[in-house]
Amino acid sequence: MGTTMAVSVRIALVSCALALASAPATSAVAPARDFTDLVYATVAGKPFGLDLHLPADVAHPPLLVFVHGGAWTTGSKTQYPTFLMQRGFAVASLDFRSSNEAPFPADVFDIKAGIRYLRAKAQVYGYRTDRIGIVGASSGGHLAALVGVTNGVAALEGTEGDYRNESSSIQAIVSYFGASDLTTILAQSTPVGLAVREPALKRLLGAAPDQVPELAKLASPIFHVDGNAPPIMLLHGDQDTQMPLNQVYEMQWAYEQAGKHVQVLILHGVDHDAVPFFRDAPVDRVVQFLHDTIGQP
Repeated sequence: MGTTMAVSVRIALVSCALALASAPATSAVAPARDFTDLVYATVAGKPFGLDLHLPADVAHPPLLVFVHGGAWTTGSKTQYPTFLMQRGFAVASLDFRSSNEAPFPADVFDIKAGIRYLRAKAQVYGYRTDRIGIVGASSGGHLAALVGVTNGVAALEGTEGDYRNESSSIQAIVSYFGASDLTTILAQSTPVGLAVREPALKRLLGAAPDQVPELAKLASPIFHVDGNAPPIMLLHGDQDTQMPLNQVYEMQWAYEQAGKHVQVLILHGVDHDAVPFFRDAPVDRVVQFLHDTIGQP
């Protein structure tokens, strides 16, 4: 090989090495993972489970607990907003006792048992539990708010599950079109809303709210809002025929009176549980709220 050619080869090799060194490193993308039917508590011989969804390519994602809707009676853990996992959050969606199985506060006891279980299992699955968010829709929005504003309230902690030494505390709440005051909701309701809410509340409380006023207050998030309330985001449609818009304003007022952080997003022309809540700008707003309150993936 001549001198000129040897120099050219060395230059080419050096150039190639520099190009490889400056190229962005590639790493295998960890796939999303789903763990289904994880039993967090057994109540009266019946196991109650949760599904855990871990996002792709996030080593230690922040954790969100999702509470499904269904008038406190129907629904299941298979209903959860997939956009949260797609945005890098771990999402645990859980089943809990319906009002047909047991009246309030059985549902709250179960959800808090699920949160304690999730904290106990954090090292197993790799999500973060320093700050946990809770998200719910419709009746699930009511339960999410209630669980979130009753951190440490003995009457609503329950004894379900095997991890009673773990905390059930929540650090951020997102409530989609949920109730906040069960003592006023029927008076605010449209005829369509009454047809749904009146029988649902009787199942939930065991009687109409005015017949069990103390229980109705215990089940109403606004009566628990104080200086320890975590940040909350409330989403509602101004054409909601099922859940009165005033329920949002009552919760907003309670938070403002306590000097705590509250965000309200009213979607104009939108009814109950409608598609616009779960796409585009509303999704971006919810994700930003969660980034600000429990951290980014």
